[in-house]
Amino acid sequence: MTDRDPLSAVSPLDGRYARYTDPLVPYASESGLIRARVRVEVEYLLALADLDATPLEIDDDQRATLRAVYEDFDDEDAALVKQIETEGTEEYDATNHDVKAVEYFLRERLPADLDAEQWLHFGLTSEDVNNLAQRILVKPAVEDVLLPALRDVRDALVELAQTYRDTPMLARTHGQPATPTTFGKEMAVYASRLGRALGRIQWATDGLSGKLAGASGTYAAHHAAYPDVDWPAFALGFVDSLGLDHEPLTTQVNPCDDLATLFGALQGANRILLDLDLDAWLYVSDRYLGQRSVDGETGSSTMPHKVNPIDFENSEGNLSKANSDLDFLAGYVTNSRLQRDLSDSTVKRNIGGALAHCLIGYEKLQQGLGKVVPNETVMREDLEATSAVIGEAVQTILRREGYTDAYERVKEHTRGESITMADFEALFADLDVDPAVRDELEALTPASYTGIADELADVQ
Repeated sequence: MTDRDPLSAVSPLDGRYARYTDPLVPYASESGLIRARVRVEVEYLLALADLDATPLEIDDDQRATLRAVYEDFDDEDAALVKQIETEGTEEYDATNHDVKAVEYFLRERLPADLDAEQWLHFGLTSEDVNNLAQRILVKPAVEDVLLPALRDVRDALVELAQTYRDTPMLARTHGQPATPTTFGKEMAVYASRLGRALGRIQWATDGLSGKLAGASGTYAAHHAAYPDVDWPAFALGFVDSLGLDHEPLTTQVNPCDDLATLFGALQGANRILLDLDLDAWLYVSDRYLGQRSVDGETGSSTMPHKVNPIDFENSEGNLSKANSDLDFLAGYVTNSRLQRDLSDSTVKRNIGGALAHCLIGYEKLQQGLGKVVPNETVMREDLEATSAVIGEAVQTILRREGYTDAYERVKEHTRGESITMADFEALFADLDVDPAVRDELEALTPASYTGIADELADVQ
């Protein structure tokens, strides 16, 4: 197999973004899928040998030789399987069937002293192999690649939350000035949300399930050959040995509700990060966030001064694409005409692409978070220029003191007006309140009116 020049790649996933998607290659590539099929076929052969009902016997040395076929599987092996499928060899005509090609490949890799050709793929349909192979790839792709990348994003958010826990910032609801917050608390919100999303993804990954029940999900071929074997129990043990839950009742295909659940969990995390991408972009636009420039990097081909929020924009685009793909996949793979049709087969080959767009989105967001620096001066200037936001505190304290018209009084002075702290001081002077209450009111400032935001920022 020859490496294609990234500049000639049809998809940016294997071209422009190949350096980001490379960790997914073992799990999302055609070679990875072939290797996973080989693993399933080998382990199934060994499981058959462990059945008392079958005359098949495989000793320890033979088992080691067989397992080495998938453990040491390389590009040359993958190329041979593909050749058997598409061109044929001196020994085999082209199968035009990917799983049958794996079976023939394994015939050539059986130990010389093991007569077991007739036991390869015994009683199986190709979907028995494929559904297991796909899941033993998806599971580590999520657990070993996507989840660590997401945890890195969460760790970056936690660090921002704790570092800037007491950095006051004007909040905006409906795009308008609102009760102040702190930058750290707002980052803590995202860290908390993402933490829960990580739990849902892990739960969905733990729940991936496989089937091994034959051409119509009835164990018919197995039962015909050995009617006294408890084949559902055998399938349960075999699927469990691959690190998957067992799906006991199926048609020829695994219903894929487990994959749909996982795709939904990933979408949920992506939606949280899309929300963060949009907010970060707006904070940069409002100059609440500055960005560290990178030597040699160009922000604009015509405006030399620009440092654009390209990482957040790139993350937004890739996460949007990922969610579109994940939504399509979740809706498609859970349907199959009657007991089986093949339309899902080509669709499932795009799972890796969806995961790749997720990974690029996470990496780009992580890069963006690593470049931003809160501009505390701009944040404080904005607060000082928006005195009206303490109106909420004023009317609440006056309510406590028995003013039934507190809201109306403050509204009359502040709504739609450009109000200053001097205007509030004039209001306070007209109030018939205890001096201690007046001192309490006069101590209010937009920058100090952040409640317990600093405590809330201490997300774990």
